[in-house]
Amino acid sequence: MDRFNAMRVFTRIVELGGFAKAADSLQLPRASVTILIKQLEAHLGVQLLQRTTRQVSPTLDGAAYYQRCVQLLADLEETEAVFSTRRQNPRGTLSVDMPSGIGRFLVIPALPTFTARYPHIDLEIGLNDRPVDLIREGVDCVLRGGLALDESLVARPLAMMDQITLASPGYLARKGVPASLDDLAGHHMVEYVSSASGKRFGLEFQFGAELRAVNLPKVVAVNSADGYFCACEAGYGLIQAPYYHAMQRLAQGSLLEVLGQLAVPKMALTALYPPHRQLSQRVRVFVDWLVELCAQPGTGLQRQRLR
Repeated sequence: MDRFNAMRVFTRIVELGGFAKAADSLQLPRASVTILIKQLEAHLGVQLLQRTTRQVSPTLDGAAYYQRCVQLLADLEETEAVFSTRRQNPRGTLSVDMPSGIGRFLVIPALPTFTARYPHIDLEIGLNDRPVDLIREGVDCVLRGGLALDESLVARPLAMMDQITLASPGYLARKGVPASLDDLAGHHMVEYVSSASGKRFGLEFQFGAELRAVNLPKVVAVNSADGYFCACEAGYGLIQAPYYHAMQRLAQGSLLEVLGQLAVPKMALTALYPPHRQLSQRVRVFVDWLVELCAQPGTGLQRQRLR
């Protein structure tokens, strides 16, 4: 029995919650996965997995063994990378998840520079506004906007994104163009509902150290960034969003900036990954590339203002 291979199979079963999913993920025959786990349990003399008709979960011994396996496999990968050309030429599949807007407008257009630099890395990119369980879904790294971070994950700050206040031309023609906070009386907003926390977001403005929340009446609430913009374009009220995400619509004229003289709080952009993957060379080079990308001018993350 190849113990390291058996450990790799075991950890993937725990993370994905099933033998079949693990076999498909590792591109192994399902029978081979079953045999490896039986051999591993016989070698250790303990039951590692509890099998039911619906799911597979680790026993108490299996949960403890999983934690040790994760660390050992991460250490092995890092050790091999140090003493091989893989450190300069990392290879393998990297699974990344990010909000659709960040993927469409920021990451994917710039991705050819990353794939040219690391041609042996195969990327699997998910575009989601929903929360992702990195361990169970086998995701290596996620990008997230906002400060609601999972403390069990390693966080790498990427940027503080400028935000602006927006409305559609049709809406402003009906309601008038507000010139101050007092002018917002009689206006509406589109409410954003976080699919991760359920928290509801209205409008916020920054006055020095003071953060002032403005909750206007609403007709529509949405839980996705694309839906948020679409509701605004349809004339349902004001929204606040990262400038990079609004650039195209501003250029096309489907949305207009309002209250531009009032500062909107910046939004953090962060890369998150599980602690046992922080030594992965694939994750490391991708996150380093993201840091480079976010520091470049013209991305729209930081608005370039004329002086």
